[in-house]
Amino acid sequence: MAKDGEKGEWKEFIWNPRTREFLGRTASSWGLILLFYVVFYIFLAGLFALTMYVMLQTLDDHKPTWQDRLSTPGMVIRPKADETFEIVYNIQNTESWDMYAQALDKFLSPYNNSIQAQKNDECTPDQYFLQEDSGDVKNNPKRSCQFNRTILEDCSGVGDRYYGYQDGKPCIIIKLNRVIGMRPGKDGQAPYVTCGAKRYRVGKDEWREDTEKIGELMYFPPNGTFNLMYYPYYGKKAQVNYSQPLVAVKFLNITANQDVNIECKINANNIPTGNERDKFAGRVSFKLRINTI
Repeated sequence: MAKDGEKGEWKEFIWNPRTREFLGRTASSWGLILLFYVVFYIFLAGLFALTMYVMLQTLDDHKPTWQDRLSTPGMVIRPKADETFEIVYNIQNTESWDMYAQALDKFLSPYNNSIQAQKNDECTPDQYFLQEDSGDVKNNPKRSCQFNRTILEDCSGVGDRYYGYQDGKPCIIIKLNRVIGMRPGKDGQAPYVTCGAKRYRVGKDEWREDTEKIGELMYFPPNGTFNLMYYPYYGKKAQVNYSQPLVAVKFLNITANQDVNIECKINANNIPTGNERDKFAGRVSFKLRINTI
């Protein structure tokens, strides 16, 4: 009998035919609760939309409102076969080095002289190409300076479509990461790239450098400079056709059949050479091995 009584109480709680209550509430009570939550969530959605609208009004489509200014930009190399930054090939095996030549061809194709002449301007070298806004009047889209691949001379792929890889004199292309508003160099002194032996650990307290293995280097443009006319960079939307300046390094007589650890870094009178938080800032390291047997 007790079980039947409890069962009846549960049925009556779910639906009471006498008071016409469902789960202890009448239809009007449930309607008011539903109406409250509908109004409440509409209010929250409206408040969120208003907040987002107000925040978006403070943003610029062409330039970030807040920016963590990098004191030292990163550097990357091309060709890059994988994440290990190793360039290894055998002169006698065409397939082992042709992939590097093809990668450089693809990378440099936007720098063809004909494409640059169509999209970008001839700028005055050795000075910043400033295109500042005038108050609320936006100077967009901004123009960009031509960087023709022929500037890279022996590493342009024009005269030598294999970029020296077939002769054991490979070219490496270096570029700086884009940083909006950065002016890398002051008093008219352009930043430049230098490459040398990377110091690496071979034991607990023993370090080694491959200085004697690197041999002679050639830089294109001369002295490995990033001309000031390609700066400052105003952003992807503001400078749609921006072409990053490049520096090519050609290894003329690197030691064959051995691993050579190389480090290239940016040098400028207003860019710190070291960064405690990022030891790779402003520099890039890679291993180069050219096999002949």
